[in-house]
Amino acid sequence: MERRVTDPYVRPDVAGFLAFLNSVPGPKVHELAPPAARATYAAMKDIADPPVGDLATITDLTIPGAAGDIPARLFDTAATRAAGPLVVFFHGGGFVIGDLDTHASFCAEVSRTLDLPVLAVDYRLAPEHRWPAAPDDCEAAARWAAASPASLGRTVTGIVVCGDSAGGNLAIVTAMALRDAPAAVPVIAQLPFYPATDTSREYPSYSQFADGFLLTRDSMEWFNAAYQAEAEHIRTSPLKGDLAGMPPAVVVTASLDPIRDQGRAYAAALAQAGVPVVFREAVGNIHGFITLRKAIPSSAEDVAGALAAAKTLIAEAP
Repeated sequence: MERRVTDPYVRPDVAGFLAFLNSVPGPKVHELAPPAARATYAAMKDIADPPVGDLATITDLTIPGAAGDIPARLFDTAATRAAGPLVVFFHGGGFVIGDLDTHASFCAEVSRTLDLPVLAVDYRLAPEHRWPAAPDDCEAAARWAAASPASLGRTVTGIVVCGDSAGGNLAIVTAMALRDAPAAVPVIAQLPFYPATDTSREYPSYSQFADGFLLTRDSMEWFNAAYQAEAEHIRTSPLKGDLAGMPPAVVVTASLDPIRDQGRAYAAALAQAGVPVVFREAVGNIHGFITLRKAIPSSAEDVAGALAAAKTLIAEAP
């Protein structure tokens, strides 16, 4: 069928993946109980994403948190390192699904591309642990890493917070917390991919891409009902907070994403606040693309472009 001028552009490999996805029988994520949704999401990684590949260091760690130990995993292309920055990564999944395994391939790619260690944080998930359990854990993990604990095996000179979707939200919220109450070393950069930044109101993209583009309105409402966050609070909607003094950012969105406009608005607000920001939009791509690089091969270029911008940003950090 010929595409109308008013239709959004969809890449051929994205269209093929969506056609497959939308033809699969069975319940959708929002129709499942959380444990089943987590299992479905975890099972998708081997189909949709490349393997982790070889790294010198892949080590499971335990981070002390106020509510108990927080599992984490260190990915590094090097066995040992001189003092330098550390990427602290928070996975996506609507605060309900996702874990260290679902985003392991991406974390390994970040380490390879940036030549930096990456610490992935397995924060508590809703509905078993509702807001603010996730931001509490993420902030605690970042503060722990900033202090260069012996079990990390790295001397950290600065933190780069990174995450996708819900994890992008947590990266921003963590950067804001460490700006307001500094840790042992500062957050020198932020790299949120298609982040949720403001759930206090509905943006146009939320309706425009409500169905048929992987992340749907129904699933968003299911995630929100489980997370039970206070929508007006800056630890839920950081766009509503003061962004002056936030670390330099690379903000990445997907053009076919129901929360696309939240990411766009966040990038614009950073610029208005005088924060250096690089804005990149994966045109014709969908929410979740960083873990779909096998199913949607063009996503690899979106990731490569974002990480190239991030590498420059980190190199320029004071």
